[in-house]
Amino acid sequence: MLAQAVILCGGLGTRLGALTASTPKPMLPVAGRPFLDTLIQEVARYGFDEIILLAGRFGEQIVERYDGRQVLGAVLKVLVEPEPLGTGGALRFAADHLCPDFVLLNGDTWINADLTVFAQRWLEEKRKDPALSAQLLLQYVDSPGRFGSVEFDQGRVTAFREKNPAAAAVPGYINAGVYCLDRRIVSDMAADGAISLEADILPGLVETGAVVAFPARKGAYFIDIGVPESYAQAQRELEEERCKPALFLDRDGTLNEDDGYTHKAEDLRWKDGAREAIRFANDAGYYVFVVTNQAGIAHGYYTDADVIAFHAAMKASLVEIGAHVDAFEWCPYHPSAKLDAFRQDSSRRKPKPGMLLELASEFPIDLKKSVMIGDADSDVKAANAANIRGVLFSGGSLLDLVKREIPMRDNVNVD
Repeated sequence: MLAQAVILCGGLGTRLGALTASTPKPMLPVAGRPFLDTLIQEVARYGFDEIILLAGRFGEQIVERYDGRQVLGAVLKVLVEPEPLGTGGALRFAADHLCPDFVLLNGDTWINADLTVFAQRWLEEKRKDPALSAQLLLQYVDSPGRFGSVEFDQGRVTAFREKNPAAAAVPGYINAGVYCLDRRIVSDMAADGAISLEADILPGLVETGAVVAFPARKGAYFIDIGVPESYAQAQRELEEERCKPALFLDRDGTLNEDDGYTHKAEDLRWKDGAREAIRFANDAGYYVFVVTNQAGIAHGYYTDADVIAFHAAMKASLVEIGAHVDAFEWCPYHPSAKLDAFRQDSSRRKPKPGMLLELASEFPIDLKKSVMIGDADSDVKAANAANIRGVLFSGGSLLDLVKREIPMRDNVNVD
């Protein structure tokens, strides 16, 4: 999995008029909070270690709200350009902070596409052709004239067509504003002056066959808040589109073999069908959350850092099959803890529902269609206390159980 995502936050937002007179466009409120809050959460849930925000006008507002924070384990870093020099110029400004390969996103758009699958496809393509420079996520729309269309053949982008709002409505693909990029494209840019990734860099790369296409499934939700009409549309639709059921999973004994206070990354052994069950839920359009009691911390057997490392090993293993967990939650407390700091009857410790309820407050979850699966009665009781259906896992293939318990929804990855 790629470790780094970069979000372009420097657009002026002139088409939004007074709305952006004193506010960066990505920080305009949508459904009661800054759009950028939502976008960061949507990116972070795919397991990135770092998210860089490239800010410009009113960048101090973005610094104040985000710099140094962590969201779902991803560390946020804000870089503020001293002057606007285009999307390419923003990347050039950030060059010393970029990983060799990274995901780039526009800060004023969101598409419901699986970034784990997107990034893994890029790495697979790069292994076959190391000369590749970029991968574009493409969205199918009925009328691409407002955006400009993208043409591709046999997986390679072949042409960009200019914006033409007056053109007849002929369905086609547009650039969804999400890329996988090789850092070399930045080192090849001119040393100074304004430069546009879309207008100055990508067309030349297309001519050399160095840009691959990744079409999102037809019907994947896409929103661009850059004009008043679509900004108003986002207010009506965004949270409803993000709302979906969740698969809550216990960890030890359900996902991995439980050897008693399992905590070392090298001791990770998946249960039969566990990774595949997570991938199935991803593809079925479910959030996937791991909620686990970790009393070993309370008893001094290991630390939070060990839990984080164990979860990192799980993430890395899941990526191998294009799967991801949206969030890991654990409770380090126990009423009889050996360590005073962790001795409490926590509302987060199953069978109490605290971890599930906290996730429900942070994500737009359809609880009525959600399910919790675990190997202990405490898992089922926690689910019931949160008004979520609980299912006891008694062994065998976790994939088979998940297939029985959750219906396949729209695949959010590709057609």
